[in-house]
Amino acid sequence: MDFPLEVVSEGEVEVYVPRLEFFKKQPQDYAPCMAPVFYNPAMELNRDIAVIALQAYQRMVNRELAVCEPLAGCGIRGIRFGREVEGVKTVVIGDISLKAYRLMRYNIAVNRLEGRVIAKRADATSLLACHSGPRRRFDVIDVDPFGSPAPFLDSSIKALRNGGLIALTATDTAPLCGVHVKACMRKYGGRPLRTEYCHELAVRLLMGLLSVTAARHEMGIKPLFSHSTDHYVRVYAVLKHGAEMADKTLSQMGYVLHCFNCFHRETVCESTLLQHGISCPECGSKMDYAGPLWLGCLWDREFHALMMEETGRKKLGCMKRVMQILKLIREEINAPPTYFVLDKICDNLGLSIPSKTKIIEMLKSWGFVATSTHFHPRGIRTNASAAQVKQALLKVSSSK
Repeated sequence: MDFPLEVVSEGEVEVYVPRLEFFKKQPQDYAPCMAPVFYNPAMELNRDIAVIALQAYQRMVNRELAVCEPLAGCGIRGIRFGREVEGVKTVVIGDISLKAYRLMRYNIAVNRLEGRVIAKRADATSLLACHSGPRRRFDVIDVDPFGSPAPFLDSSIKALRNGGLIALTATDTAPLCGVHVKACMRKYGGRPLRTEYCHELAVRLLMGLLSVTAARHEMGIKPLFSHSTDHYVRVYAVLKHGAEMADKTLSQMGYVLHCFNCFHRETVCESTLLQHGISCPECGSKMDYAGPLWLGCLWDREFHALMMEETGRKKLGCMKRVMQILKLIREEINAPPTYFVLDKICDNLGLSIPSKTKIIEMLKSWGFVATSTHFHPRGIRTNASAAQVKQALLKVSSSK
């Protein structure tokens, strides 16, 4: 290599990666993008969760897996799959860069995974297109780009076998969270909103794009897991062939209506949107909307339980954070869409922020579903209305 390298240990592997500080000339420079081969140490948590998700899927289907990572960079993710996930037969990792291809091959050799992990120098869509025919498709495809996965969705779906697992990362959270509305519309086909629960909307927009794209190929999706962490969102879903599955998937698309005045929100399916009033039923203000996006469940309880089991068996550098995320998601699996952020409502009411635990306990005592959420440390997911959440906040604050 004609650039400086260093060895990093992650999970059960050791790989050579670019020495990132060498490429950072200004404080604002993003070193992973400036290096000749992409490597992002901040995505270790993403890769840890990917390892246990892949192992949970392997246990669920109980067969050997052929895996593809078409945007591999230095190859660390695919190499970890080959070493750490039991039941993986082959992992194809690809990158269009010659330097990345050479580094991937070297890292495969260093970890003695020749034959199990195969490096390809190819454009991502071309690599996937080569595996779109019968008996050539993959069991798992992991698309982890810098930015949006949207350009790779069609080729990924066509290269995935019936019942296969697709994993998608989106790091362009500014469009997804409503900072750049037009960019989100172009890439994800849905309108975002800059709300306190924008990160959940981001996940639902990404899942919605996956469902609509799959439907074009006569396929439906079943979401298994998703999370929003740091600067990205991540979704895992199984794809199933058939027009009936595609229609069932599309029936779970719709819109989130939001009132910026009183925090009221509600979900509506696409078929009833035009019949729905644009005025807030609580305060009469004009409501805004996000969508179309996925309104169905974002997690599968059985799959989550398998992930919890696998977490204790794997060597994970981010074990504490992985467990924290999984435990929070366990609480919110069957809770309704969107969540309330206490800071936002208390600021509106002129109240000091009370204990989140006390608010959850009060809402539960009133007969509502109420849980924490991994999306926000002070978020509460509940089927109580905004007015009822405000009532709980006022009651807790007055009892101090």
